[in-house]
Amino acid sequence: MIAHSGVLWSLAAETEVVVHKLMVLYPEPADPDHFRDYYVSTHLPLVTRMPGLLAWRYSFEVAATQGQTPYFAVFEAEFADAAAMTAARASPQGKQVTADVANYATGGAVVIHYPVQDGTC
Repeated sequence: MIAHSGVLWSLAAETEVVVHKLMVLYPEPADPDHFRDYYVSTHLPLVTRMPGLLAWRYSFEVAATQGQTPYFAVFEAEFADAAAMTAARASPQGKQVTADVANYATGGAVVIHYPVQDGTC
């Protein structure tokens, strides 16, 4: 229970795993213009062919709340669960996506994944 403005709020187990998310964080590349052009015209069309992909998003407008951001771009992909994400990455399409990263991400890439909990207020 959390007290806020005299009201007690319960954060009891009212959460449920709704998707499994894959996130890619891209540090600054050597050639930002090449990254943007290649990413949109070549890499993202490869991503859309991955089996089991439910949704995807990206941004080149990454900012930090304080100081300099360590990332140039961010990508999110959603799958039904961890098994679906693993199968997608192991598929021929997923292997092609992974191999393609070296063609634009000269600054490297940080890949993380996690189950997303859905909370209610």
